[in-house]
Amino acid sequence: MLARITLSAILLLSASPAMAQNVAQVPEASALTLFALGIAGVIIGRRLSMRKSDED
Repeated sequence: MLARITLSAILLLSASPAMAQNVAQVPEASALTLFALGIAGVIIGRRLSMRKSDED
């Protein structure tokens, strides 16, 4: 019984990505971080440029 559970656990953990066809791909955390930093930079840059043009 224990051998059967262990064997099924090994097979479950070693499932190849080809078997998982209906799984959504999740982007890496570093890619999301870079994207968020880029968006934040654009927002901050626009706000700073609007302040400079208002002071003139």
